[in-house]
Amino acid sequence: MKKIMYGCVAALVLTAVAHSPAHASGTGQDGPVGIGVIGSGLRVDEVRATLDGWEDGAKARVSLWKGRVYQYQVRGWKYMSAGEARGVKYELAKWKIDKRFPHNSKLCVEVSGYDGRLACAKIHR
Repeated sequence: MKKIMYGCVAALVLTAVAHSPAHASGTGQDGPVGIGVIGSGLRVDEVRATLDGWEDGAKARVSLWKGRVYQYQVRGWKYMSAGEARGVKYELAKWKIDKRFPHNSKLCVEVSGYDGRLACAKIHR
């Protein structure tokens, strides 16, 4: 009887793992530039760009990449807002996305004045 019960529990666990949802949420950092992606499955609900420190006039944008190849701009340049938490100064920009992206693609943010800095988060199952 115990073997049957353990077998049933194991089958349920394996089924749950096999059908668990993918997660679009993730973070990435490239020096002072950061990205936060919020979503479920391959659907992205929101993207947040961060910059360490305060910088007047800082702007950020979001793009889609496959491997190291640029695909297209997801959201254009947007001014960032200054904030401070526990003595840490930062700039922040948010975009509502509400869109599905391909498996293994990357959403990346870049910030004006920080050429060569591209913070990315991978979208995967």
